[in-house]
Amino acid sequence: MALACVAGRAEGADARYRFSIPPRAYADALVDLGLQANVSVLGTTNCGPDGRTSLTGRHTLNEALRLLLRDAPCRWQVIDGQTVRILPAPPPASQAPRPEPQRPPALVSEVVVTATKRTAAADRLAAGVSAISRQQVESTRSVDVGQSIGQLAGVLTTNLGPGRDKLLIRGLSDGAFTGRTRSTVGTYLDDAPVNFNAPDPDLRLVDIERVEVVRGPQGALYGSGALAGIYRIVTAKPDLSDVFAGASAAGALTQGGDASREVDGYLNLPIVKDRMGLRLVAYKEIQGGYLDDVNLGLANVDKTRRDGGRLALRMVLADDWRLDALAATQHLRSNDTQYAIARMDAGGGSAPRRANQIREAHNNDFSYGGATLHGAFGWGGLTASLNYVHHVFSSQYDATERLEEIFTTPTTDLGAYVETTRSNMLVQDLVLRSHEGTAAGWLFGVYGARSVERSPSQLSLLSPGGVSIPYTEFRKDRLTEFAVYGEASYEFGDGWTATVGGRVFENRVHTTAEIDPKGFLGPRSFDRRRTFKGFSPKLAIQREFQNGDLVYGLVSEGYRPGGFNSSGFFPIRQQRATFAQDRLRNFEVGAKVRRLDGRLAVRAAAYFDDWSNVQTDQYRTSGLSYTANVGDAQIVGVEAEVSYDWASGFSLQVNANLSDSRIRNPNFDFATRIRDDLPGVPNLSAGALALYERPLAGDLTFRVVGQASYVGRSALSFDATLPSESQAYLRARISAEIASGDWRVMAFVVNPFDAEGDTFAYGNPFSFGEVRQVTPQRPRTFGVRLAATF
Repeated sequence: MALACVAGRAEGADARYRFSIPPRAYADALVDLGLQANVSVLGTTNCGPDGRTSLTGRHTLNEALRLLLRDAPCRWQVIDGQTVRILPAPPPASQAPRPEPQRPPALVSEVVVTATKRTAAADRLAAGVSAISRQQVESTRSVDVGQSIGQLAGVLTTNLGPGRDKLLIRGLSDGAFTGRTRSTVGTYLDDAPVNFNAPDPDLRLVDIERVEVVRGPQGALYGSGALAGIYRIVTAKPDLSDVFAGASAAGALTQGGDASREVDGYLNLPIVKDRMGLRLVAYKEIQGGYLDDVNLGLANVDKTRRDGGRLALRMVLADDWRLDALAATQHLRSNDTQYAIARMDAGGGSAPRRANQIREAHNNDFSYGGATLHGAFGWGGLTASLNYVHHVFSSQYDATERLEEIFTTPTTDLGAYVETTRSNMLVQDLVLRSHEGTAAGWLFGVYGARSVERSPSQLSLLSPGGVSIPYTEFRKDRLTEFAVYGEASYEFGDGWTATVGGRVFENRVHTTAEIDPKGFLGPRSFDRRRTFKGFSPKLAIQREFQNGDLVYGLVSEGYRPGGFNSSGFFPIRQQRATFAQDRLRNFEVGAKVRRLDGRLAVRAAAYFDDWSNVQTDQYRTSGLSYTANVGDAQIVGVEAEVSYDWASGFSLQVNANLSDSRIRNPNFDFATRIRDDLPGVPNLSAGALALYERPLAGDLTFRVVGQASYVGRSALSFDATLPSESQAYLRARISAEIASGDWRVMAFVVNPFDAEGDTFAYGNPFSFGEVRQVTPQRPRTFGVRLAATF
């Protein structure tokens, strides 16, 4: 057997791992190796369906691969510190006069994920798990959440604007608006939660290892804020053996808009070889505007700037102990919002246009610092993390449309409403787990979090005589969460495994506010607190067949704590002064299948969700927000992801989510007429990704990538008296690239058909319902990108 080894950028040539791999088929043994060494192993089916192997003891990664595959009909390459590629054994020289360059599977690959708080292959988990690899991020240029969601079944985002959107999974929507409620999807940067009730910070995906998504409630492992699932960004860690760097630059022209440009880069620098290293990432981006404001006489008002960076440190403390530390920051500035309006008159309205009285700027600043300790014992392993998140975001709205309703008299003043949120989170998580590869596995965790959110807001009146401030609110929210959680699993034999787990939690909520509606009822104070306790269970059973197929059943729960409403020119009535905790119970069955020598991968699931006391953010007549429990809901749906790689170099990935929801036991104190289904999400969403690669002369590769995603029609609010809804739309992108081992040049076009589809029928709470709001797609955009590694 011919072996090929590329000197990998591993965590030191002498780094050793503890392996315990019982006799298994080659493909299964390689997956176990990936789990126990925390690396991704691609192309395991290239070893064929026959033969068995095993491995025990402490070895380096290279030693383990050599011992494991010494009699296998395949060869291997260590690509980097996190990736191993398995290749078919080359045929005899007489049968191979012209060897073809080997390529890893483009879209069909075995992916190792850690979002379940243990290292596991995605296809061996009893859950709806997907991942976008580093290679796929690079090939598709999915540089932020909005550009990656079309590649993941059932994962959507609103389109209020950069740094202002909320993530949605599986049609589990609490509405399209962002307010006081805890996010339904937990966004994580490595081990740190980065959002509470904040919009997604829209972190740029530069030098990341992968994006992981776990669908369905994850209350047992992650607590509140994981009601619909987890979206996790896994960053690339420092390599302790080699110095290398990468950089890219791109420019784009938008039809009828301003030019866009971006630059990013990373540097890996060992400080003490095999013991300590740094990884530095930096980026800067300008998204050119494309909307004109006819009232203000300004062109391309919606320009956005985004810049940031990360600094990662890795220290190997001993053979089985290491410390990872990370600092990250991002600053995002939007000059204006990106919606247009059309008057709703008796004639049916007019063409969308931008016509505001003032600019509507938005800022979103994110900072993070944290450290994670990894260790191994004879009985298992430990992960302890401590993370601090500082998140500041603010928005200005044109409130002129609501002034006459607020003051009940005609006025020529302009209204400007500014809301700011300063959030600080300190999160500690300690996890103990058993070794992988044993019949009985377990995990135990202790969690604590403290968040403090300060939210000053004010309404200003702008008139020729000067500026007056008729309304101010200074609100402070404190949330303390304690929890212990765990799960245990047992392999019964014949491929059957059962898992049971849960989380015991306590959430303490304390809200204070000082409200001063000048000229109405005078200033008032607000001070309320409440404690929420409970248990969030999880139960799963799965069977893995000898050919690698898996079927599973899962019951899981998610929850969010309740809270208080304080905003308003007049005190909110008693029935709406508080909102209760909501809870979602998920029943799910699924299957994960590979066929045709691993070139075909199918993941599918059907789910039923029972959601009680659904929390939703809505707006009062004045345009100020409040939170209500709208009632109960039931959601039924199916999702699927299918990928296939042809030997010719063509790969195709398609996904879809179909769901249907019903509101039950509606709370008519919230609205006189409530919709029958959940707003903010369509019944159908789908995506497709096609990739073609062809080797050229030397080490050159030609690659073409086409992407498309479809999002169906959806309503905006639970209140059926509000007619606004987002129309169905299709997004597309095409790129062509020539790449070698050290550089790549790409040309791309976004929205090649120049579609104007309404992606989000909302932009401003103070004119919502008075005018029809629409968010058109960015017009056709052409661009080029150059990237290199050193």
